[in-house]
Amino acid sequence: MKLTPTPLPEVFVAEAAPQRDARGYFARVFDETVLAAAGMPLAIRQSSVSFNAKRATLRGMHYQVPPAAETKLVRCTRGAVFDVAIDLRRNSPTFKRWFGVELSAENLRGLLVPRGCAHGFITLADASEVLYEIDAPHSPEHARGVRWNDPAFAVSWPLAPAVIAPRDADYPDFQP
Repeated sequence: MKLTPTPLPEVFVAEAAPQRDARGYFARVFDETVLAAAGMPLAIRQSSVSFNAKRATLRGMHYQVPPAAETKLVRCTRGAVFDVAIDLRRNSPTFKRWFGVELSAENLRGLLVPRGCAHGFITLADASEVLYEIDAPHSPEHARGVRWNDPAFAVSWPLAPAVIAPRDADYPDFQP
């Protein structure tokens, strides 16, 4: 596993280096030592999966506030998604900026999203599945979100959502 920095501090693309042979491939997609060396130790406390039946399904932009803030490593295990992190850390030099990357079962990429960043994605293919490795259990009372199309962030999504939960569509404008 190799971590590639993004323009957002502590947000990394996690890239697998598959070893291929006649059977297919084998790839390490999580390595605690690599993460710790990058200053991002991740002790996984919870794993979750989301299945998304239709292309253009949008989930996000979600995060948890302290004391239940979370770091997550997100991978697409079937299909493809455009995955986004938004920096909501007020003291960050990239506050309110976003980074997006295509994750797919084929490219074996993951996105490491640290505490203080919102996360979400839009599916690029039907039957897309996303795996989350998270360092804190979900805490509904600490769950928050920002709207996917809030002008404060101006995320450039590759397509418009066709399926979106009312909660995700109805977050108010961001108030710093």
